[in-house]
Amino acid sequence: MISRSLRTIGLLAVLAALPLAPSPAAARAAQSQFGVGAQYDTTHVYVDPDKVDAFAQSFLATFGGTSTKQVVATVTPTPSSTTSQLLQTPVGTVSLFGFKTPIPYPFGFERTGYLVTDMDKAIAAARAAGASIIVQSFPDPIGRDAVIQWPGGVNMQLYWHSTKPNYAAFETVPENRVYVSPDAVSAFVKDFVAFSKGTVVSDEKKAPGVEIGRPDDTFRRIRIESVFGKITVLVTDGHLPVPYGHEMTGYEVVDLEGTLQKAKDSGAKILVEPYQSGDRRAAMVEFSGGYVAEIHSGAKP
Repeated sequence: MISRSLRTIGLLAVLAALPLAPSPAAARAAQSQFGVGAQYDTTHVYVDPDKVDAFAQSFLATFGGTSTKQVVATVTPTPSSTTSQLLQTPVGTVSLFGFKTPIPYPFGFERTGYLVTDMDKAIAAARAAGASIIVQSFPDPIGRDAVIQWPGGVNMQLYWHSTKPNYAAFETVPENRVYVSPDAVSAFVKDFVAFSKGTVVSDEKKAPGVEIGRPDDTFRRIRIESVFGKITVLVTDGHLPVPYGHEMTGYEVVDLEGTLQKAKDSGAKILVEPYQSGDRRAAMVEFSGGYVAEIHSGAKP
């Protein structure tokens, strides 16, 4: 006859081998993650219609990759017409628009499009985290969109596709470069991290000022990572020399000098020559149509 204590030990062993059900809190956290992956996030680039082809050619010549077929569509909730195409490179994706009509407000001020799995729930989560919904959800030719605004005036677009896309992961994940004031930075970081379920990976209180064109100064730089990719938050007093603050995305490449040469050969301008700061070398480039990008690589030993 097996003793009660032995039966108890056996039961505990069986229970220990069973998979644990997630706690209600963990289940809610998992359900509230609406991001898909960094390769589904795009930088929104608006250029004049006569500059679209030149921009696409230069951008792809610089970073590699391909373009989807260019279409003409209405991508806003009010009447408008634009060319639209997706430039997909190993280091970042661009949604390229060449509006043939005036651009309805506030379109053109959003910097990024984030793919979400459920538009209604993502909007509710963004609002709960502190975002304002400045363009309510509306249908587009391939799904739905909305525009949200975070503290500090940072506009982002959320989008959902009726047919689930399948894109290859990036070779290197680009960074969304966000300039905010000291007054707004705490609220922005708190709210975006709550929405994205991301992590603050660094908070440098005295980052080298050369990164914002002020080599004799320092500034605060915060880096966040989440399922949506990377965000670099540049906290400044707004005293920024051109072109700092105009760039929306930083692209990481293996060979900075080689990439800059490709950019120049394709018609782009080097606005800021390569400089070294900490663990990276970086430069600023302007492509046809006025799109400014930061390009960086790991610092050479």
